[in-house]
Amino acid sequence: MNGNREQALEAIYARVRACSRCSLHVGRTHAVPGAGPANATIMFIGEAPGFHEDQQGLPFVGAAGKLLNELLEKAGIERNTVYISNVIKCRPPGNREPAPEEVEACAPYLDQQIDIIKPKVIVTLGRYSMARAFPDEKISVVHGKPRKVGEYIYFPMYHPAAALHQPSLRSIVETDFIRLRELLDGTLVPEEIASPPAIEQLSLF
Repeated sequence: MNGNREQALEAIYARVRACSRCSLHVGRTHAVPGAGPANATIMFIGEAPGFHEDQQGLPFVGAAGKLLNELLEKAGIERNTVYISNVIKCRPPGNREPAPEEVEACAPYLDQQIDIIKPKVIVTLGRYSMARAFPDEKISVVHGKPRKVGEYIYFPMYHPAAALHQPSLRSIVETDFIRLRELLDGTLVPEEIASPPAIEQLSLF
């Protein structure tokens, strides 16, 4: 079963690397499909690749990635046990925020990654990632509060890059990772949401 999952993810990676669904493909060095084990119980979803990610084709390998590694270590989570992806798979020029049409173009890839991996917990990093599950919420209000939506537990957090740009957020992010550890240990119970979010499913073909 796990081999089938890995094959399915590799097929998505191949499509992402050849993707031209939006204009971002023109300026990319490498697309950044995602990385991690196909049977991961935790999935982190960031916003978009940055310079270092674009150069290496891997998610969270720059400064935000180093901070993520530190936070994972403090929470007692090994990075090689989690799956990491982004809302969009190619770097926006100048690291600008993703445009709506870019998010829409990449949505099917991320939807399929979630369907294949079926993580127990989906950690959203930043408001673009959070908006997939909670489009009408403010990250300043819902961060660190796990919610069970359908078959998944969503755990919204600030993006690690936000903690780098705003040092006042660092302690908040660190606390949220402690709460993530509590969630995994069963001492933090997620809130139940009655119905899953309406995420539009788009065809890759």
